[in-house]
Amino acid sequence: MSSNELVLRPLEVIVEGDNVERAIKALKRKVAQEGIYKELKRRRFYEKPSVKTKRKQREAERRRRKERRRQLRATSKPKK
Repeated sequence: MSSNELVLRPLEVIVEGDNVERAIKALKRKVAQEGIYKELKRRRFYEKPSVKTKRKQREAERRRRKERRRQLRATSKPKK
């Protein structure tokens, strides 16, 4: 399997006893963490290629800024 292949794995939640509500909450949390809600929202309408490119550039820039902030915090932490 190459590194750019998509790995599909099912989301599983174990229902303990009769606690279905808790299992549903756990499933919703997992779906949100996996980004499935975001993906559904994005795929709801057709996205022109130019808009898609700009969105991807914005997301990449956001990730870079986030990584820079993380690195700055790690280097500027006071040593004990």
